[in-house]
Amino acid sequence: MLIRPAVMVAVIAAGLAQSATAGEPENASPAGSVSEPLQTVQGLGGSTEQPRRHFRVPNPAVLSDREAAEIYLGLADELAAVYARSGSRVVADYQTWQRYSSAPYKSMTHGRRYVSNYANAQARDYGRYEEAGQLPVGSVVVKDSFVVTDAGEITLGPLFVMEKMAPGFNYVTGDWRYSMISETGAFLGETGGEGAQRVEFCIACHLAQEDQDHLYFVPVERRVTAD
Repeated sequence: MLIRPAVMVAVIAAGLAQSATAGEPENASPAGSVSEPLQTVQGLGGSTEQPRRHFRVPNPAVLSDREAAEIYLGLADELAAVYARSGSRVVADYQTWQRYSSAPYKSMTHGRRYVSNYANAQARDYGRYEEAGQLPVGSVVVKDSFVVTDAGEITLGPLFVMEKMAPGFNYVTGDWRYSMISETGAFLGETGGEGAQRVEFCIACHLAQEDQDHLYFVPVERRVTAD
């Protein structure tokens, strides 16, 4: 889904121009105009294939925290509305949960999309990060996402969900159920349910964090401590 508001383009244009004069790396992305959607900026959509990793955005913009936060502020309501189309009750009110990222950040493990981390009340120890230990049953951790390309195009991204299930649900996943909702609101799949093959690569990636309850955390410089 391509986002066209002129204010969004203005934010990118002004922000990236300012970054260029403030000593950003040489590969900082120039602003561009929003035209037709890029066919390469897609999620899994209706694919029935078993992906090996997240789709990788080939040309992501380089944004400062301020730029990313301003874009996210303009997209938040639309992200919530789109994900609600899936009918998922687990994440219906996720934007009322504690947000643990001070600004959206580009996640290499999520295809170079910009993501924000939320966790529900049961998962409050997520905010202890490496000291979180094993989160209890009922914990839900999510990342919503968006894409900004170096041409200035802004698109919504998928919602990535981890839900801690009862002991015995799945030994390999540490009893986490992974699911994804697409940028159009389509429910893409979940561990042990419909479309399970589409989230198997999530299991493989998070297995590397088995000693941290399969959890990845917010980059240190953008961590928020819960109240």
